[in-house]
Amino acid sequence: MNPRLARLLINGLLLGATAAALLPLLWMLSVSFMTPGEASALPVPLLPAHATLGNYRELFAHAGMGRYLLNSLLVASAITVLSLASNLMAGYAFAKLRFAGRERLFQALIGALVIPAQVAMLPLFLLLKYLGLIDSYAGVIVPSMASIFGIYLVRQYARGVPDELLEAARIDGAGEWRIFGQIVLPLLKPIMVTLAIFTFLAAWNDFMWPLIVLTGQEHYTLPLALASLAREHAQDSELMMAGSVVTVLPVLLLFLALQRHYLQGLLVGSVKG
Repeated sequence: MNPRLARLLINGLLLGATAAALLPLLWMLSVSFMTPGEASALPVPLLPAHATLGNYRELFAHAGMGRYLLNSLLVASAITVLSLASNLMAGYAFAKLRFAGRERLFQALIGALVIPAQVAMLPLFLLLKYLGLIDSYAGVIVPSMASIFGIYLVRQYARGVPDELLEAARIDGAGEWRIFGQIVLPLLKPIMVTLAIFTFLAAWNDFMWPLIVLTGQEHYTLPLALASLAREHAQDSELMMAGSVVTVLPVLLLFLALQRHYLQGLLVGSVKG
C-alpha cells in the first residue's frame, strides 16, 4: 500500500474514533443549554434554539448541587493526599529498605490484586459500622487511604533510584526521613503527579462505595447526587445533562491540563521498572 494512502487511512480512522468519542459529550453539553422539553422533540435537535443557563441555575439554586460539588472536592482531595502519602512511603520501603519478609509481603499484596473489590465490601462495611464511621466522610475516605496498585507503581519507579545516592546520604549522616523527604521525593515527582491524577479521578467518579456508606443526602458526592436527581427528574433531560456536565467538566479539565505529566509518569515508570 502507498505510504501516503496508508497514513491518510490511519489518520481518518483516528479522526473518526475521536469524533465518535466526543460526539456524546458535545451533545450532552448542547442539551444542558436547551429549554425544558426541547431535547424530547423529534427530530432530536443538535443545538439549542435559544440557549439558556436556566438548568444550571436550577441545579445550584434548588437541587443543592453546590453542596454536592464541595462534598466531592473534599472527599477526592482528602483521598488523594492521604493515599499519595501512604503509597509513596510504602512503595519506597518495598523498593529500597531491607526488612524481614519484604518480598513475601509484597507478593501477598500483588496476589490480592486478583480479588474483586466487591468481595471486601461487606466485611469492610461491617468494620466501619463497628467503628461508627457509616454516613460520614471518613467512611468514604479511610478505605481509600492506600491502594495496592499505587504501592506497586511507586515501587517500580523507586527501584530506579540509585542505591549509591542513598548510601552516600547515609554516610553523610542523613536519617531515613531526611533521605526520603529531600532526596527520594524530588526524584519521584513524575510518578507522584501520575498517581495523584489517577487517584483523584477514581475518587471523584466513585459511585459504588459512597452509595453503600453514605445514607444521609447531606454527605452525597456528585455521582450519588446525579443518580438521586435522575430518580426525581427522570423526564427532565435538560436538567440531567446539566448535572452531568457539572460532574464531568472539573475532572475533564484537570486531566487535559495535566495529561502531559500523567502520560510522562506512566511511560517513565514503565521504563524504570
